[in-house]
Amino acid sequence: MRTLPFFDQDTSTMTYLVFDEKTKDSVVIDPVWDFDPPSGKLTNRSFQLLVQAIIENGLKLHYILETHAHADHISSSQLLKSKFPDSKVAISERIKIVQETFKHIFHIDYLKPDGHDFDYLIKDDEIMKAGSLTLRAIPTPGHTPACTSFLIENNLFTGDALFMPDYGTGRCDFPKGSAATLFDSIKKLYSLPQDTVIYVGHDYQPNGRSLAFMTTIGESTHHNIQLKMTTTKDEFVQFRQARDKTLKAPKLLLPSLQVNIAAGHLPPKEDNGESYLKLPLKIVD
Repeated sequence: MRTLPFFDQDTSTMTYLVFDEKTKDSVVIDPVWDFDPPSGKLTNRSFQLLVQAIIENGLKLHYILETHAHADHISSSQLLKSKFPDSKVAISERIKIVQETFKHIFHIDYLKPDGHDFDYLIKDDEIMKAGSLTLRAIPTPGHTPACTSFLIENNLFTGDALFMPDYGTGRCDFPKGSAATLFDSIKKLYSLPQDTVIYVGHDYQPNGRSLAFMTTIGESTHHNIQLKMTTTKDEFVQFRQARDKTLKAPKLLLPSLQVNIAAGHLPPKEDNGESYLKLPLKIVD
C-alpha cells in the first residue's frame, strides 16, 4: 500500500490518495475544491493535482471518502465523481444528524436530511472493500457527529479528530459537537497498536514549523499536548471547552457546510443559471 499526501496551504488541509501499487485499486480521502470567498470563484488547482496523480499511477478509484462534513474547505468530491464515474462518494451514515441540524440553520428547503446526496453511507465499524484494499471505518465523533477515522492496514486517517502531537485535537464547539464524546473517540483510537501510523486531516504548523502530517498512536498517547493516555476526561473537557471559546469561526465555515452536507453538490441553479450560497446574519447588540 502507498499513500500520496496533498497539502492545501490556504486551508491547511491534508488530502490523501491511498492505493495498492500492484492492483492499482485506490481511494481518496478528503479532497479539496479551491474557493476564493471575495470573488466566489471555485478553481481546480488541488483537484487537478489529485487527478494527475491518479492518472499517472494508472489507478482505479473506488471511493471518495469524507472523514466528516468539513467546515473549513469545500469538497471536490463531485468533481472527482464526474472524472471517475465508477467511484462512490461515501461518508458516515451519521451525516443525517449533521444534515438535519444545518438544514434548519441555513433554511435549505431543497436538502433532504436522509443522506441520499451521497453514493454510500458507511456504518460504524464497517469493513469496506475497495478492490484489494480493506478499510475499517472507526466512528470518532466529537468534532462533529459524523466524524469517522479510516484504518487501512496499519495506517489510520483521523480527519479532524486527532492532529499532530504538538497541536492536539479537533475543536468541539460546532453544533452537536462534544468534547466528552471526542475524548471517548480518541481513547478508543489509543487502544490500537502503538506502531499504527496516523495521517492527520490538517496541519496548522504551530510555531512556524515545517509541514508534518504523520505520527503514530504511540507518539500521540505519550506526547499529544491536549490528550495523552494519562489525561482524564474532566481535564480534557475543561481544557477543550475553554480553548474553543477563544477560537474564531473558520473563514470558510458558511460556504463549506452548505456544500459539504450535500456531498459536494453545489446549490441548485436558479432561473438565471447561477448557484448561490446563503449567508445567515446574526445581529449582536
